[in-house]
Amino acid sequence: MDVQIDDERFERTVEAYSEIGGTENGGLHRLALTDSDKEARDTFVNDLEALDLDVSVDEVGNIFGRRDGAEDLAPVFIGSHLDSQPYGGRFDGQLGVLTALETLRTFDDHDIMTDRPVVIVNWTNEEGARFAPALLGSSAFTGRASVEETLSTPDEYEGTVTLEEELERIGYDGDRPCTAGDIHSYLELHIECGPELEANGNSIGIADAIYASTWLEVTVRGQSKHAGPTPMEDRQDAFAATSEAVRDILSIPDRLDDESVVTVGEVHVSPNKRNIIPGEVTFSIDFRSGSDTVVTEAKNEVERALTASCRNHGTEYDIAEIMAKDRTDFSSIVTDAIEDATNSFDYPYQYIESVAGHDAMPMNDIAESAMILVPSVGGECHSENEFTRMDDCLAGANVFANTTYTLATKR
Repeated sequence: MDVQIDDERFERTVEAYSEIGGTENGGLHRLALTDSDKEARDTFVNDLEALDLDVSVDEVGNIFGRRDGAEDLAPVFIGSHLDSQPYGGRFDGQLGVLTALETLRTFDDHDIMTDRPVVIVNWTNEEGARFAPALLGSSAFTGRASVEETLSTPDEYEGTVTLEEELERIGYDGDRPCTAGDIHSYLELHIECGPELEANGNSIGIADAIYASTWLEVTVRGQSKHAGPTPMEDRQDAFAATSEAVRDILSIPDRLDDESVVTVGEVHVSPNKRNIIPGEVTFSIDFRSGSDTVVTEAKNEVERALTASCRNHGTEYDIAEIMAKDRTDFSSIVTDAIEDATNSFDYPYQYIESVAGHDAMPMNDIAESAMILVPSVGGECHSENEFTRMDDCLAGANVFANTTYTLATKR
């Protein structure tokens, strides 16, 4: 069966949701559990109730809408996340939720009854921009993280509240247990967040794997002294030690695997005064590779670089792993269904490994899972410049709806 979505309705839905937390520059500033996220959640719940779905919210704020199937079988889960990066784009995450919503609307349009139930989901705090680490809602749901530690996660962006307190404040501290139960499969659509699909002229990416990754937080400690009278040879400059280490850390992919990537994206210097030698620096490291082994080797390289630089500058360091994700290899059951749907529309496509992390990673632990990726113009993502052409969004939505139908058909 070829299911065709309503193009105009889908475009209107994307535009309407993009106004919630929209920025002057055409982006989205909708951090998890802020007032704008509450507004988007409220709109989403209203849209689910308009479809007469069984709507529920679990203990960590994940929102579910269940559409019954003809038989009492394990359900197919579809969805993504509504939260954004700070001053991020309007496609990252949101497009996957709205594609899933349009799929269920299209099923209603055509009176399609699937064999399996279909459950649409909005995951809490996928981005990790406000509450670190990322993928909190889906990780708690699948048992990668405990509900207790998830709820106690502090706000690192806007204040000192916890995730639990913010859930209560916006009214999304649900009573559904945060446990998965039996799930047949999981399907998620997302923008690529990279340049490969556009460069190859392909509308659809079939993600059959996601890179392994680690988030590290490093603190280098020296001694704050007056910037004038302190001779260079007598300094324990935490920033100088950090700078030397970071130069080495950024060259790790060149030494280990040139398809790996490393980013130092967050740096805090203390006391951060122009005439005081920095006494402490905290910085982040994000390392990703298609190989679990390379990620492990990279962590050893980070330790080596820090040890050497701190020895040179008379400083000390601490390092903590904030998040660790093994490589994810997706299910051929789902990728085959995606490929069949893509071929039915004759869209150009390729198989691709996603370097960006997604909720499909923890979901792959408990269900047959895979992802549909659509092109990011210029590879832009996590910024207001993020853009995906509507023709590609529509192509992805059509493939998504047909893949969902296939997965929800008993076989």
